Amino acid sequence: MPTPQTDIEIANSVTLKPIPAIAERLGVSADDLEPYGKFAAKLPPHLIDRDRAKQSRLILVSAITPTPAGEGKTTVSIALTDGLNRLGKRATAVLREPSLGPVFGMKGGATGGGRVQIAPMVDINLHFTGDFPAIEKAHNLLAALVDNDLHSRKSTLGLDVTALRWKRVMDMNDRSLRRIVVGLGGRGNGIPREASFDITAASEVMAAVCLSENLLHLKEKLGGIFVGRTRDRKPIYARDLQAHGAMAVLLKDAVKPNLVQTLEGNPAIVHMGPFANIAQGTNSIVATRMGMTFSEYVVTEAGFGFDLGGEKFLDIKCRQAGLSPDLLVMVATVRGLKYQGGILVAELTKPDVEALRRGFVNLEKHLENARKFGLTPVVAINGFTSDTEEEFSALKELCAGIGVRSAVTQGWAKGGEGALELAELVVEAAAEEKTPFTPLYDLDWSVERKIETVAREIYGAAEVRLMPQAQTDLKLIAELGLTNLPICIAKTQKSFSDNPNLLGRPTGFTFSIREIEIAAGAGFLIPIAGEMVRMPGLPEVPASTRIDLDADGNVVGLS
Repeated sequence: MPTPQTDIEIANSVTLKPIPAIAERLGVSADDLEPYGKFAAKLPPHLIDRDRAKQSRLILVSAITPTPAGEGKTTVSIALTDGLNRLGKRATAVLREPSLGPVFGMKGGATGGGRVQIAPMVDINLHFTGDFPAIEKAHNLLAALVDNDLHSRKSTLGLDVTALRWKRVMDMNDRSLRRIVVGLGGRGNGIPREASFDITAASEVMAAVCLSENLLHLKEKLGGIFVGRTRDRKPIYARDLQAHGAMAVLLKDAVKPNLVQTLEGNPAIVHMGPFANIAQGTNSIVATRMGMTFSEYVVTEAGFGFDLGGEKFLDIKCRQAGLSPDLLVMVATVRGLKYQGGILVAELTKPDVEALRRGFVNLEKHLENARKFGLTPVVAINGFTSDTEEEFSALKELCAGIGVRSAVTQGWAKGGEGALELAELVVEAAAEEKTPFTPLYDLDWSVERKIETVAREIYGAAEVRLMPQAQTDLKLIAELGLTNLPICIAKTQKSFSDNPNLLGRPTGFTFSIREIEIAAGAGFLIPIAGEMVRMPGLPEVPASTRIDLDADGNVVGLS
């Protein structure tokens, strides 16, 4: 029996189309492209037509609570896009960019898999068009300016070194940078103080780019970044350091979405990459509007489970941008539901219908949550080679029992052909009459009420506990006049709760908020739950150990 091809081998076996040909399919002139090599290009935001965009169908793809390896939202999103195009629809995938942290950590790549990938996969996974480095540099420029102001004897701001809130970022999983000390070695090296790093995907600069309408709007958001306070408790923002102009200069190209293609030659727009467990978890407003301008259907994803990416996509991104999805595709897997039913990762390939039935409560809760926003859900059962027909049948029967349409997808093995049934369901469901989604909370509610509403309604918590630091943060938020911002809860993606070990559909638990970070420039607050950290660590055997170059300089080991 031949050894199955790896993702990178499949990607390398496909002859890609020149990027002008993909732009032509999208309806964009080659003269409007800003090429990055033969197979990628920047799309200038002036191409967006909001009136045209209103005619497009926006399909949101989210998922159940994932196993450690994920349930394949990106794979399903690409398969659905290819499937819709096979039905004669003009469909575009609008996705997030991979972060080097997960690429070299757990995933080994994040461009789909098998026959449904976006390409050029090596470039997209590794630096791509420089968007992440630009975010990193703009973020750390502000950090350098803060430390320079502390060091300068001519400064008139009077920053309080004990009240600083701006961290640094790096696009790599490195737990040793969570808490550090900087400025050691004497006056010439700065002011000694505690500091820390977040991963670049959690940067407020990343969030600001995602939630900006244009470059000038981004500059305004950057100026509103809260840095800290002076010794007499006056708030200091990035604009007080005259940082936002130079930061915007570093981001002038990063604000433009990137055009690439699927392996079947369909357009895909890829832009920005916040994580949904520690940030808002969705691509940029500009990228979504760009796709909607030129497509009948836009397929976009929200990271991790619906409790994280889906809720934030709706309550933060859609509320600000005035977007409203026509349909929700909820990705579920047989193995994922068996995992939620209590089966160990090493045993997930063994048939077990009863475990699947036990774990179905997890999918059921996510579907209930979607309906709280007024969304119509369709379940995409992402098939794996270890799944059995009996398990597929049982899952489809369970979905039908609660009135939800479902389809098995085999995109990994069959490409767009393996998602035709799902594509037909999506066309059917998206054409049905709908009303705009309903946000879960009002912005004028207190911060405590917003947190409690999400925790109780979406997570299923019985009680919310605000720890002492969170209570102190709430007082500062009130002093700054920021209580009307939406919330972006940072919590584990492994459970509805703040405890990663509580699987299935936990109830009766207390949800604890440790602290609340302020992202005033981006336009939201970040309540941090339990032990969640915004700088991940590497697993014991990182994916980087299998990523390498061959004798000809070709990358191997990406997936």
